[in-house]
Amino acid sequence: MKAQAHSELHPTSQRASATLVQAKGPGLSESVGQGNEADSTKETSRTNDPARTMAEILAVATHEFADKGLSGARIDAIAAATRTSKRMIYYYFGSKDGLYLAVLEEAYRRMRAIESDLHLDDLPPEQALQKLVEFTYDHHRDNEDFIRLVMNENIQRGDYLRQSQSIQALNSNAIQSVQAVYDRGVAQGVFRAGLDPVDIHSAISAFTFFNVSNRHTFGLIFQDRASQDKANTLKRVHVVELILRFVSHTISA
Repeated sequence: MKAQAHSELHPTSQRASATLVQAKGPGLSESVGQGNEADSTKETSRTNDPARTMAEILAVATHEFADKGLSGARIDAIAAATRTSKRMIYYYFGSKDGLYLAVLEEAYRRMRAIESDLHLDDLPPEQALQKLVEFTYDHHRDNEDFIRLVMNENIQRGDYLRQSQSIQALNSNAIQSVQAVYDRGVAQGVFRAGLDPVDIHSAISAFTFFNVSNRHTFGLIFQDRASQDKANTLKRVHVVELILRFVSHTISA
C-alpha cells in the first residue's frame, strides 16, 4: 500500500521505484554516476526497500519545507536527517522542485485518504456534515506542517500545485463529497437550497485553517487567557455550529 502511494507521487519517483525494485548491489551507484565509497555503500543498502527510503525522505522533507519554505529548505539537511545522500534524493525525485511537489501531493493524499474513510453516506446529512467539519478541524489542528505547506504554496502563488494533476483530482473528490452530503440535506429539507458546495467547502477550510495559521499572532494580539485545551474544544464546537447554521434554514439566502 505504501509503495503504491509513493509511486504515484511524481513521474520521477515512479520511474525510480520501478528501476530500484530491479536494482542489485552496486547497480544504483553505477546508474547515477561516481560517488565516494561511503555514499555508494549507504545507497546500495537501501535499494532493496526503495518505498521505505522514499517515505523517510518525504517525512523529513515535509517538515523541512513546512518550517523553512521552498527557498529556505536544504537538500543537505534532508539527506543528513535520513542518513542518505543528495544524489539518492535527486535519483528518486529529480530535483528540489520535484521533491517539494511530491511533498505537497503526499500531504493532500494523506488528508483525502482519511477523509474518504469517514463513511459520510452512512450518516444523516447534518451528522455527516458535522463529522466532516470535526475531521477537518482536528486534522488541521494536529498537522501544523500541512497548514504551513499550504501557506508556503500560496507564497508561490500556487505554481507547483498547478502542475499536479493528482492534487486537483483529490480536491475535486473532496468537493464531490460535500456535494453529496449537501444534496441529501436539501432533498430531506434540512439544508436550504441554492448553495454552492465549493462555498461550503471554502467556509469549512476558512474556519479550520485560520485556527492554526494565525494561532500565534491572534493569541499574542488578543491575549487569549483560556486554557489551550478548553479554547480548542470551544472553537471546534463553534466552527461546527457556524457551518451548520450556514447551510440550514435559520438564515436567509
